[in-house]
Amino acid sequence: MSVGHPVKSSAKSSRNLFLQIKCDLKVVNSKNQALIQHFTQMSKRIIVTGGSGKAGRYIIEYLLAQGHQILNLDLVPLPVDFSQKVHTLRCDLTDGGQVYSALSSHFRLTEPFREPINDPPDAVLHLAGVARNMLVPDIETFRVNTLGAYNIIEASCRLGVKKIILASSVCVYGVTYAEGDVDFEAFPVDESHDPNPMDVYSLSKICAERTARSFATKFDVDIYALRIGAVVCPHEYNKLFHSYVNDVEKWKVHGWSYVDVRDLGKICSLALSRDDLGYQVFNATNDEITNKRNTTELLKEQCPNIPLTRTMGAREAPISNAKIKEVLGFEADYRWRDLYNGQDK
Repeated sequence: MSVGHPVKSSAKSSRNLFLQIKCDLKVVNSKNQALIQHFTQMSKRIIVTGGSGKAGRYIIEYLLAQGHQILNLDLVPLPVDFSQKVHTLRCDLTDGGQVYSALSSHFRLTEPFREPINDPPDAVLHLAGVARNMLVPDIETFRVNTLGAYNIIEASCRLGVKKIILASSVCVYGVTYAEGDVDFEAFPVDESHDPNPMDVYSLSKICAERTARSFATKFDVDIYALRIGAVVCPHEYNKLFHSYVNDVEKWKVHGWSYVDVRDLGKICSLALSRDDLGYQVFNATNDEITNKRNTTELLKEQCPNIPLTRTMGAREAPISNAKIKEVLGFEADYRWRDLYNGQDK
């Protein structure tokens, strides 16, 4: 009786088992490395300017939920419930020296400090500025918005920040604050339309976009300008949409379009995670028109002389978000028809 075969078979089995385990360990190790890399990429140190404002608080809340670390640059503190999570560094963005210092600041006050100083953030999200016309004199709106954007963009680029998200506005298309009744160039309104506003607020946003484009080219960084639609917070749906639905003519100025502030947080998160696009402009709006009527019918009635460049969906928003959906993969989580109860509150 031979005893060699069982031993030989056992050795072969052991070797096969060893090779399988080694292979499995490689797979596991590879998966672990990918997982670590994934979470490292997900968790970023982000400086938000103007985070204490209407949209900023919701955007910060969304980014915190994604695991990011946030430092807020603002002249106004965040609410108390936020202050435990996010430090607000009081900073005048029109002062270039303050901006340089702030962008290389610690993110939290600890005793002692536990993070290296002069470590630039992974990204800067610039929301700060005068929010509309006639809050301050025009010259101050222009000064604050253009100088603040320039200082943030320049300092970020020179300090080595590779991703900047810039809050622009759909007002740049020239209808919202026009002198008199002005129509859009065509429908749907996309990012290729020529922005030619008359008002100082929209002009300041155009200046910021041009500054961003210049620095993105010069420093080979990603700067994405978000042309944000009319921002709607959860508690505002009944009040705003009562007017949107019933006062059709009034809301051409918003292009019968809007963005839920929570979806805006999602848009910012997607923009922060998508790299290597250089300079880009995106309309940041939700999917649907702010009225119960068919989009094409409403546009033909309200803007009879304005061409439609393609067939539009029955509920499609006139200010198109097609690019941000295609390039960043945006899908809206909130629909106004699910949130508006038909009453004015």
